[in-house]
Amino acid sequence: MELWDWLPGAREVHVWFVELKASANSAAAYALSLSEDETQRASQFRFEHLRLDFTLSRGVLRTLLGRYLGIEPSRIRFAYGPRGKPRVAFPETALEFNLAHSGRFASYAFALGCELGLDIEEVKPMSDQEGIVRQFFSPEECAEWLELNPAQRDQAFFRCWTSKEAYIKALGDGLSMPLDSFRVSLRPEVPAMLIHAAGDPDAASRWTMRALAPANGYSGTLAVPELDRSIRILPRLTAEAVLSLVRGWDLFPPAETAD
Repeated sequence: MELWDWLPGAREVHVWFVELKASANSAAAYALSLSEDETQRASQFRFEHLRLDFTLSRGVLRTLLGRYLGIEPSRIRFAYGPRGKPRVAFPETALEFNLAHSGRFASYAFALGCELGLDIEEVKPMSDQEGIVRQFFSPEECAEWLELNPAQRDQAFFRCWTSKEAYIKALGDGLSMPLDSFRVSLRPEVPAMLIHAAGDPDAASRWTMRALAPANGYSGTLAVPELDRSIRILPRLTAEAVLSLVRGWDLFPPAETAD
């Protein structure tokens, strides 16, 4: 059975890590798959590398969705929830997805009939990290972070931050939910988990969290509002390699070559 012969299983989540690296011809092919509004959004980035990252990350999303759903990527249409969470509006499908982008990587999660939240961040020192912890982390998280050896704090900060972002993305609540209204694990040696939400300890029994990292120097979390979903990490690829996987399926017109 080929890699693309199946959708995620009924109780399965697929996770992809994609390095946003592609040739000029492949980047142009991805650009052709974007909708008019996505092309406009790309044009609003001031710097070329940011325009390219957006084009590749959205193009890869469309390519993976197109291959899962058996449709040309350019024909896929998205709808957005009240807080901006995207889902497939056309074609009609039970396939849900979420995506995240940081540094040179984008990550994607796909599942049938299940909301998903995904976040990744490049781990790097931040001069105002303690101020962010005191403002946005729950009192328990803040106290736990302050107890850590300073050498552990960067990793713990991003473990906590990505878990919080993944959780609210799965809920679709965006910034409407205060980040200090729920508690997640943050110590590097402790598995990613929801501990309580709005003081409800039973909330944790209804969620799965999985720590993820596309490469050294990155931290990420997947949040799933179910307990019995298996999580399958697909091979890490470049954007160029993703496009190569689908070239034979005639999803894109042939790239133009210079005379």
